[in-house]
Amino acid sequence: QVQLVESGGGLVQAGGSLRLSCVASGRTFGSYATGWFRQIPGKEREFVARISSSGAIKYYADSVKGRFTVSRDNAKNTVYLQMNSLKSEDTAVYYCAADRRFNTGAVSTEAGYAYWGQGTQVTVSS
Repeated sequence: QVQLVESGGGLVQAGGSLRLSCVASGRTFGSYATGWFRQIPGKEREFVARISSSGAIKYYADSVKGRFTVSRDNAKNTVYLQMNSLKSEDTAVYYCAADRRFNTGAVSTEAGYAYWGQGTQVTVSS
């Protein structure tokens, strides 16, 4: 069982930066691939980025490639999402999710993740 808690969201102007954190409970978090998703009201949850358990393999949605960077520190049971050059369309609730299956695969669907955090709001003003 893994529990995830996101933090770091907030209000930022377009062009600015934020870093989200996802802290996990449990001693085996280092064996879980972790993904970031985002959702705006009335729309489906959208894949943002994914990092393998070791941190060696990363995937990004085209919409954030070159602006967002996912990383992790397994000693701290934490995954990060560094978001630069933010745009108004990045406004959403951001969720982290984890799973032990398909560690090195490009899993971009919600069904590929067993554990989810509660989300953190990111608002980008234009």
